[in-house]
Amino acid sequence: MMNKAFAVTLDPATSLQNHTGSWRTLRPVNVFKLPPCNNQCPAGENIQQWLYYAAEGDYEHAWRILTEENPMPACMGRVCYHTCEGKCNRGFLDESVGINSVERFLGDYALEHNLSFKRPARETGKKVLIVGAGPAGLSAAYHLRRFGHTVHIVEMGKEAGGMMRYGIPVYRLPRNILDAEIKRITDMGVTIECGRKVEDIEAEKKNGKYDAVILGLGASISTNVDIPQGDTTSVLNALSVLGQIETTGDIQIARRVAVYGGGNTAVDVARSLRRIGAEPIIVYRRNRDKMPANEEEMDAAIEEGIQVKWLSTIASASKDSLKIEKMELDENGKPKPTGQFEELPADAVVLAIGQNVDKSVLSKLSNLEMEKDSVVVNQETMMTSIEGVFAAGDCASTDRTVTRAIGMGKNAARGVNAYLNGKTYKKPEKHEIAKFEDMHPWYYTDAPKMVREELEAARRSNTFDEVQIGLTEENAVFEARRCLSCGNCMECDNCYGVCPDSAVIKLGPGKGYEFNYDYCKGCGVCAQECPCGHIKMVPEQI
Repeated sequence: MMNKAFAVTLDPATSLQNHTGSWRTLRPVNVFKLPPCNNQCPAGENIQQWLYYAAEGDYEHAWRILTEENPMPACMGRVCYHTCEGKCNRGFLDESVGINSVERFLGDYALEHNLSFKRPARETGKKVLIVGAGPAGLSAAYHLRRFGHTVHIVEMGKEAGGMMRYGIPVYRLPRNILDAEIKRITDMGVTIECGRKVEDIEAEKKNGKYDAVILGLGASISTNVDIPQGDTTSVLNALSVLGQIETTGDIQIARRVAVYGGGNTAVDVARSLRRIGAEPIIVYRRNRDKMPANEEEMDAAIEEGIQVKWLSTIASASKDSLKIEKMELDENGKPKPTGQFEELPADAVVLAIGQNVDKSVLSKLSNLEMEKDSVVVNQETMMTSIEGVFAAGDCASTDRTVTRAIGMGKNAARGVNAYLNGKTYKKPEKHEIAKFEDMHPWYYTDAPKMVREELEAARRSNTFDEVQIGLTEENAVFEARRCLSCGNCMECDNCYGVCPDSAVIKLGPGKGYEFNYDYCKGCGVCAQECPCGHIKMVPEQI
């Protein structure tokens, strides 16, 4: 009789009693890290998760995860400056993931397929007033409705959208896209009253029997500067120019126009004026490196033929020219005058040196704490110094972007919801950030970034048609699949396949893995072979 192999003769029960795992000094554990893109996103999106479902072709699921945090992805996919991509770990490997382009694809997919938000399962009976229908107000309204509260927005503009409508040109954000995403929010039961300015917030709250108020006022007033000028020189402000072009599609303005400023609004004005036949030139007191405008937008402006007068400031204006003083940067990068002047032909000046919030309504609120031009809020709850009054967006931040406003609107809604339930909202603690050095990138293949096409510069300068073209479905899926899944399991089966002790247990699709510590010897191979850094070896607990 042949003897059986030793392993075959073992009694499984005695094998478990031997606890081969007791030999180890380290044990593997699953760790959930915060991807740097998620951490950077001002709107607080779970970017990595919705990229995962987009990569799987489950676009609706991806969109619903995305809109858990941000209700306007088709708009954000066009106007967000995607700082998340600057933090993407894939940038250390080849190029960052085109997060913004995939977001736009999902937003457009939802519009094309008439995806809608679910109405709340129950009504709480609580009423909330929101002042301003810009990105902060719309975001807050959306999240409050999800909680089941009744929401009414009062907007002084003729239409909802705030600075998305009256400050961002249509070639960047087509109005049919903006209108469609606003309608999806009102379809949840949010009401918007346009064309009325709230003059007294405390009276409005009392008379309307509102349980809470959110201030969502945008920076709708242009900052002015005194320029000595002759009677015939036209000096306009950027927001009025953009607003008139939005309203009428045109504006009566001189051909030679100097746009004074270096921010995104200055670039938007210059590009818009170019499209209606003017010859704008941007005058900016610093150099390109110090320019706050988005780099991609500035590149596009230069491609369209817009000139820039760097290191220059306007000293005075006459009938058909400007007196320009040359500037130089000191050791701290601040501009200082040189005493050198030159003439610049120009028939008009558009001031684009900053925007402020209309503080007239805020000044009537007793005991409202302000710091310079911003309302002071509790960073956890977004409540102001007045009980039951919250604030979000431009009026409560100096970081005045659509993305930031949407994130603040969401946080304000969560603060209000807790307040209405007699609680105080506290933001959940964040996981540690997933670092590139904690990952094992040799498993990832090189994959070129899918770049969105744009209209030719010659055509762009003569039309308000949308400049940037979205990704095709094939390219969007490819781009989503470039995500490294930093710090979180993507179920690649590496740990399961390399474990010499068969101590890794598959829990099923979407559930990940766990470890059988009775068999695990703590060799660490699973952690070494995990591409995304989801497994960590920790000292054995004795």
